[in-house]
Amino acid sequence: MSDPIRVLIADDHAVLREGLRSFLELQDGIEIVGDAADGAEAVALAEQLRPAVVLMDLVMPKLDGVEAMRALRERVPETRVIILTSYIDDDRLLPAVRAGAAGYLLKNAEPQELARAIRAADAGEALIDPSVAARLVERLAEDDGRDQLQSLTPREREVLELIGRGFSNKRIALELGLAEKTVKTHVTHVLGKLGVADRTQAAIYAARHRS
Repeated sequence: MSDPIRVLIADDHAVLREGLRSFLELQDGIEIVGDAADGAEAVALAEQLRPAVVLMDLVMPKLDGVEAMRALRERVPETRVIILTSYIDDDRLLPAVRAGAAGYLLKNAEPQELARAIRAADAGEALIDPSVAARLVERLAEDDGRDQLQSLTPREREVLELIGRGFSNKRIALELGLAEKTVKTHVTHVLGKLGVADRTQAAIYAARHRS
């Protein structure tokens, strides 16, 4: 039996933190290792506890969600961050995605959707609320990016397409008949050529340029 997915909850509302904990502790394969009331505490706890996934509110005292994510990328790069917020406005949405969010869900999401997002993030995939994804594609339409797309090799385009479908490296390897290490190399090249920071941004790019 595999180890449970270690999750840290970061939100400044105690009632919400307790509600999330109560639900997620009932889910198979998920373990809540701690919770934080502000961004600074979230970063400190993540360094100490090394969770696989952090559920992160965007608007918090001391350090907001985006700044906390940037700190986590430097200090605990293996930890994946899922944004769980009430906000979909561009001032918060785009910076969160660019900071490396592994998922972006609104607080009115169904509980099972949240559990699915945690499992997806742990598997190296990205789950974004459909309304959020639509807004991102709309905003990124301002930057056509065709030159970057043309720079990809045929194999890299195949990898990008599968990233856009939410596939993990392991699943891409199975789909294309490649070694997982080879897929990881292709993903690195795709991110570099497209000028994006992570798989979430690559998935959005793939959706924008899908023919």
